[in-house]
Amino acid sequence: MKKDFLKYQAQTSPTPLALQVSYAKGSYIYDSDNHKHLDFVAGVSACTLGHCHPAIVSAIQKQAATYMHVMVYGEYIQEPAVNYTKELAAILPKELNSTYLVNSGTEAIEGALKLARKHTGRSQIIAAKNAYHGNTMGSLSLMGFEERKAPFRPLIPDIDFITFNSFTEIDKITTKTAAVILETIQGGAGFIEPVPEYLKKIKERCLEVGALLILDEIQPGFGRTGKWFSFEHYNCTPDILVIGKGMASGLPVGAFVSSKTIMNSLKENPKLGHITTFGGNPVIAAASLATLHQLKDSKIISQTLEKEALFKKMLVHPLIKEVRGKGLMLALIVDNGALATKIILEAAKQKLILFWLLFEPKAIRISPPLTISTTEIKEGCNTLLAILDKQLQ
Repeated sequence: MKKDFLKYQAQTSPTPLALQVSYAKGSYIYDSDNHKHLDFVAGVSACTLGHCHPAIVSAIQKQAATYMHVMVYGEYIQEPAVNYTKELAAILPKELNSTYLVNSGTEAIEGALKLARKHTGRSQIIAAKNAYHGNTMGSLSLMGFEERKAPFRPLIPDIDFITFNSFTEIDKITTKTAAVILETIQGGAGFIEPVPEYLKKIKERCLEVGALLILDEIQPGFGRTGKWFSFEHYNCTPDILVIGKGMASGLPVGAFVSSKTIMNSLKENPKLGHITTFGGNPVIAAASLATLHQLKDSKIISQTLEKEALFKKMLVHPLIKEVRGKGLMLALIVDNGALATKIILEAAKQKLILFWLLFEPKAIRISPPLTISTTEIKEGCNTLLAILDKQLQ
């Protein structure tokens, strides 16, 4: 299987981890030898309710047996998508009441950029340095890492950058700006939170000049930071909200959400301003709705901050310089990238799944399922601490 994996499946790096998965359940992934691996990554923040949560599996099976794909997005009335967008609107601020369902986070970013340019009639997009919004051409254009962008140029024009958390650069947002797009918490850069009042000041400046604020909640959304969406921590509601990753507990999904007034910009001149074949797929919408119900009808989100506290209490060690992030979106910062890699690979040998962040080499990702138990947290932290202790010997 590994030979065929390397031969036939396109690779993204020279050295994939190549864990051969047999099945997964709860907080564990089981390999082909039936060894269980404690998952502190959750498919990079995607498996909100862990692996094969019964409610998600049931929703998928029921919908798959009823109907699957029947028509391109936006033409037929399909109950799972209608119910999902209605219930999502009920938990969002009232101005975020129209949802466009797509297939991934990066597609949602593309749609949000098109919406902002179409609605404002402007072209300039301002992004943050060290941002990560995806890897399609528009999303890639927003990335602040030239070495990753250079091989794919030319990218889309009229993109400018500001420094995240810099108040002195807010004046770069002008009447030429269609939108400012920010991650509510910078992910690939190292789980960097906005400083107090920063997002609020950005929104105020956007209102002054008639620009839109797009917040990328693809990773922190759906309870990962202890609230439904992390913008709730910072007293700032976006004009366009972008979501994905954990909204369907492990199925491919994304969406951008705005007011009906703004979203209607994609209906005419030209009509079909943004189209997708599989967006709003009924099986994925059913999984999204089941995820929303599980989060709404339980204490999973409120318990996320308690679990954060337990991680931060346990992960005190001379080699850990800092624990960044909020809720169950955490990054351990160590001295250098070589040490981070050594720890991640040693943890893999000891059947604890950790991972890297995209742009911060000194970071070790901890983003487990929100359903992880305190016992499992303690188990994984003790394994990690033992690995760290060995590095001191």
